[in-house]
Amino acid sequence: MRALGIDYGDSRVGIAITDELGITAQGLETISHKGNDKIVLKRLEEILTEYEIDTFVIGMPINMDGTKTIRAEVTNEFIHKLKCKFNKIKIIEIDERLTTVAAHKTMNYLNVNKHKKRSIVDTISAVYILEIYINKTKNS
Repeated sequence: MRALGIDYGDSRVGIAITDELGITAQGLETISHKGNDKIVLKRLEEILTEYEIDTFVIGMPINMDGTKTIRAEVTNEFIHKLKCKFNKIKIIEIDERLTTVAAHKTMNYLNVNKHKKRSIVDTISAVYILEIYINKTKNS
C-alpha cells in the first residue's frame, strides 16, 4: 500500500506518491482546479484506481508561531470532503511550514525556468510533505 501526499491550494493541488514499500516519495502531478474541488476529487478517484493507496497525507498550513492560518480552515473543509468521499482511506495532517520555500530553493538550485516553476512547485511541495510523513513513521 502507498501513501499519497497532497499540497492543497486555491487553484492547484500538488500530488506525490510513495513507492510500494513506503520508503521514497515521488512527485506525481499538479491538478489545476481553480477552486473547484470536484475536479480534484475526481482526479484522486482516478489515481486510487491506478494505485493501491491507504493513506492521504495532506499539508496543513500553519503560521511560523504555530497558529493555524486562514488557509487551514479551507484545507479542513477539503479534508472533510476527502473523508466523505474516501471513507476507507486514512487521512494524516502534516505541518507544511516552509515546504513551499524549500520547493522554491530546490527549483532555484536546479535552475528551473521561472515559467515552469508555477506548474511544478505544488508537486515538489507535496513530495516534501510526504517525506516529512515518511520520516515520522520511520522514527515512531
